[in-house]
Amino acid sequence: MKPVALITGGSRGIGFGIAKKLAEAGYNLGINGVRPESDAKANLDELKALGSKVVYLQGNIAERSDLHSIIEGMRSSFGKIDVLVNNAGVAPRNRCDVLEVSEDDYDHLMNINEKGTFFLTQEIAKWMIDLKDSNPSMQGYIINITSVSAELASTTRAAYCMSKASLSMLSKTMAIRMAPHGISVFEIRPGFVDTDMIEKVRATYLELVKTGATLETRIGKPEDIGQVVATLVKGDLPYATGQIINVDGGLTIARM
Repeated sequence: MKPVALITGGSRGIGFGIAKKLAEAGYNLGINGVRPESDAKANLDELKALGSKVVYLQGNIAERSDLHSIIEGMRSSFGKIDVLVNNAGVAPRNRCDVLEVSEDDYDHLMNINEKGTFFLTQEIAKWMIDLKDSNPSMQGYIINITSVSAELASTTRAAYCMSKASLSMLSKTMAIRMAPHGISVFEIRPGFVDTDMIEKVRATYLELVKTGATLETRIGKPEDIGQVVATLVKGDLPYATGQIINVDGGLTIARM
């Protein structure tokens, strides 16, 4: 029986890059996204062409009813879950000075990036423990896609940076909690990755790469993140639960 992964925000961008690599690795997939399924059809068909059973689970993880619908969709479609990839997230609606962030914008971002992810992970973790108890050979993984912004501060993206730093702590606490059950937790921190999320700042990021901000002289691709996820869930990084993996072309290496 094929292993099963749930990828939030999996119909586009980094999430879709992860989905492709897991499909190639033989996974069946629950793909969560907020868009109507018709808008994601081309990407979903591409995943199915790789041999995966693919179920689209539309919903906003910030909404409790949607969150439960996503989980029930996984239960009814697959009856199990081996991998949770927490990738869903939004950029700030308004890039502005930390002294000017509105409460509405803060709540919108935190409810999706932090709160929704926390409570989805909580529910999936409980399910994984039950599955592990009935099938000790199960290899479970929770992988949180955060950002170099969990460490690198930006005064024009304060809430975003805070949300990613919060998920970094979730990774640590969940790694501690899940370790007795043999379920591994990892955090992946992407750097500059070419997706529609960076559309407004793509030119800036490309210029930063060109002028040496990264050691590797290109911007990242969603498939770069996907390859790391696929490596982790194969068990090719044993004895390392709770660790942070930077996938940033060397952006965060301190230099002088």
